[in-house]
Amino acid sequence: MGTTPKHSVSVAGIVVRDDGRVLVIKRDDNGHWEAPGGVLELDESFEAGVRREVLEETGLEVTVERLTGVYKNLTHGIVALVYRCRPAGGETHMTEEAREIRWMTTEEVQSAMLPAFGVRVMDAFEEVPQSRVHDGVNLIMA
Repeated sequence: MGTTPKHSVSVAGIVVRDDGRVLVIKRDDNGHWEAPGGVLELDESFEAGVRREVLEETGLEVTVERLTGVYKNLTHGIVALVYRCRPAGGETHMTEEAREIRWMTTEEVQSAMLPAFGVRVMDAFEEVPQSRVHDGVNLIMA
């Protein structure tokens, strides 16, 4: 019998201001626009991981509101849990992981982000959490 595939668990925060704009970063490692997030540490809850990742990557403290989606990158075996958040304090600033930070409209998100990551932002505006798979760039329809 073969070995069981290993998966990595990541978390991301879709931070939405009162005016509906969403916090996004231009990642330093790949130059792509994405919501702030990263690998969940072994000793932390999902929500604590979201708060830590958003703070580390943007300088912003957030309140985690609710789970908005679960996404699997079939190419890399990454499972990401994405949460809608609201700003709670601090000031945004560039970091080692984020070469640029912006508050974008949903329309700007759709044109700036790869489909597999832009959909996470759009799903944060839905009533029920979504479950999706992708190849790192595009969604794969069931």
